[in-house]
Amino acid sequence: MDNKEIETEIKNIKARNARVELDKKWETSWTRRLCICVLTYIVVVIYSFTIQKVTNIFLSSLVPVIGFTLSTLSLKFVRKIWEKVIKK
Repeated sequence: MDNKEIETEIKNIKARNARVELDKKWETSWTRRLCICVLTYIVVVIYSFTIQKVTNIFLSSLVPVIGFTLSTLSLKFVRKIWEKVIKK
């Protein structure tokens, strides 16, 4: 390996390490946690209004699952904004 290849490899490793560190910060961030809580709450409220009296435990057990799934799908957008703020 020549010096150019070594330098390129080092730059690639540093870039990967920066992405991993950002991933770690995101996973433990209060922004992520708060978004999950708020989105789950919104789904539960909507669900409660549409299904007036819940008698089916299996159906009502889907609420947290749906809320969590929707929150993880929408968190990609929130994460992009969060990353821009963190990188400043």
